[in-house]
Amino acid sequence: MSNPVSALNGQSYDGFAKITEIGPMGMITLRCDLAEKPVAAALKKLGLSVPAPRRIAKAGARSVGWMSPDELLLILPYAEVAATLETLNKALAKLHFLAADVSDARAVFRIEGDKANQVLAKLCPVDLAMLEPNELRRTRAAQVAAAFWAEDGGYTLVSFRSVAGYVMGLLTVSSAKGAEI
Repeated sequence: MSNPVSALNGQSYDGFAKITEIGPMGMITLRCDLAEKPVAAALKKLGLSVPAPRRIAKAGARSVGWMSPDELLLILPYAEVAATLETLNKALAKLHFLAADVSDARAVFRIEGDKANQVLAKLCPVDLAMLEPNELRRTRAAQVAAAFWAEDGGYTLVSFRSVAGYVMGLLTVSSAKGAEI
């Protein structure tokens, strides 16, 4: 595993909401039939469980998000990725599955403040007033793929690393002082 390098070196911006690039984080995409019993057993070994559709479940420093009917995203400390992949590969060996380290392919941002929801409201086709606790939305931020969820008084947004600078620019402009809705 490579040395963890943040996509934007922890770049941040203080507008009416605080924007921070918080990488690196460990991320594993798991593609398989989520109803198979070994999947639940493998996640249990990690202290996690299969979340309901469009939900994210957290257990300590680890989270698992439902991305689609056959895909989960595991989020964990970067240093735990290799061991977690080994656990998944052993536990799911009899299934048709894919477990891939996508840590270095993603950028992670925090959007915080009393008006943090306004930043996402400008960029994402999501009714944020209807966003429930622990609900994960896989959508777009302007013209790029993104996923986000509310936690700890703000939002965490994940995008592809290749568009991290663009996403930071979107978040910065959308949170500029005086640009409140």
